[in-house]
Amino acid sequence: MTEPRDELRRPTQRMPRANEPVVEEVVERNDDYGRVRAVRAVCALIDVVCWAFAIVLLVHIFLVVADANATNGFFQFVSGWAGGVTLGLDGLFTPANPKVAVLFNEGLAAVLWLAIGALLTSLITRLALPVGHRHAWYRRTVRP
Repeated sequence: MTEPRDELRRPTQRMPRANEPVVEEVVERNDDYGRVRAVRAVCALIDVVCWAFAIVLLVHIFLVVADANATNGFFQFVSGWAGGVTLGLDGLFTPANPKVAVLFNEGLAAVLWLAIGALLTSLITRLALPVGHRHAWYRRTVRP
């Protein structure tokens, strides 16, 4: 059975030589640790979802531009997903060529999903995290 360690101190990797100062690393964890982890997890989930929607749209654009078989199961699966995440931009641009229409409409939707994800994570981070935790995960101090 292992002995419990002090969470604030990390053991040194080697024994200090004679007359050499011992340096200890102290990692401070404050009361906001749980909230910081929760906010970062929510932001990561939002990023994953927005990127997944953008990738689905980009795959659908590739399949349409490359003249993939529309009766194929994979094409229908991707087309169904893409139809659900286009943000209502299906008929925004109506050029004569249907491939160009898909490129413009779904390409704009993909860019908007990435912008929405970036905006949401930025707002959540600014509003929910304390000022000291917006850029640094922890603080480290070195004591002689």
